Amino acid sequence: MKMFPALEKKYTKEQMKVLEAQRYAHEIAFAPVTFQVSRLMVKFGILRLLSDAKDGLTIDEVAEKTGLSYYAAQVLLESSLTIGTVLYAGERFVISKTGWILLSDPMVSINMRFNHDVNYLGMYHMEEALLNGKPEGLKVFGQWKTIYEGLSSLPDAAKESWLGFDHFYSDNSFDEALEIVFSYNPAKLLDVGGNTGRWALRCVERYKTANITVMDLPQQIAMMQKNISGKEGADRISGYGANLLDENEPFPKGFDAIWMSQFLDCFSENEVASIVKRAAESMDKDSKLFIMETLWDRQSNDIAAYCLTQISLYFTVMANGNSKMYHSEDLIRCVEAGGLKIEKIYDGLKSGHSILVCKKA
Repeated sequence: MKMFPALEKKYTKEQMKVLEAQRYAHEIAFAPVTFQVSRLMVKFGILRLLSDAKDGLTIDEVAEKTGLSYYAAQVLLESSLTIGTVLYAGERFVISKTGWILLSDPMVSINMRFNHDVNYLGMYHMEEALLNGKPEGLKVFGQWKTIYEGLSSLPDAAKESWLGFDHFYSDNSFDEALEIVFSYNPAKLLDVGGNTGRWALRCVERYKTANITVMDLPQQIAMMQKNISGKEGADRISGYGANLLDENEPFPKGFDAIWMSQFLDCFSENEVASIVKRAAESMDKDSKLFIMETLWDRQSNDIAAYCLTQISLYFTVMANGNSKMYHSEDLIRCVEAGGLKIEKIYDGLKSGHSILVCKKA
């Protein structure tokens, strides 16, 4: 298994001394507690107060300013002190670098809301999910086979956090991705798994002759059509409802390019190969399939790789029970099994995305 150099350096040799490793092991053991403490330090505005207070605050001052009891402020601050999100100096609590990042980094905020609103309760069922190959945690929300079937029916907080998570990671890469895809001059593009139509809208807004067909589950097509209604270029966006897990469901033909953004990670390896095979059958010799994914082994730093490999367990427990954030070697093997070959890989897009450009073998 190959990795980019920064990851190989981090993950192939022991990095910690014994006491550091022991501390880290305890952080893992108390992770559910420290997660909720840190989330509430943000929600209750304590980290913001400490950030704005040049000389820090006492427990009494935090309690008074937040409306919390002295006890509530005390246990949160003492826990946060040992977590490392606050420091204690001159009889007062001050925000640390970690606390400041927790407060101000939008990616951390998105990840925290996603894990609290979508994943937290369901993760209790991880053992069942791994043993059964099904998203056993999804039952905390409803009786669906996959989260995608129930997305439109999720509780508002879960739906908002799910969409915020999905859009944050994809939207940051859209401008770079648009330049790459349209450098191949496609006039007709099939957006597979187009969700709410955000990519399709960006295409038609920027490229006035582009025509986009969004292919997704019928209920997702309904969400997409509602979302694009009245927006610029919406008349050049159409929907194509299909169950992509049905191996007998063909892809529509006649497209210069097929686009799959953060899509194939929603499927197992066998399902990916099946989807790519049907895409390949709809393509001619000049067609291209563009796959945009956050491949964990092709990241420039270990923070991104860490986040992505943890997100894999969202798929295990909540989404479908059998997919993940892929290592590039695994995804490329599936693409080739589907009858396509990789023409080029673009790495280093924002949010850690790569684009695989595929053509008929």
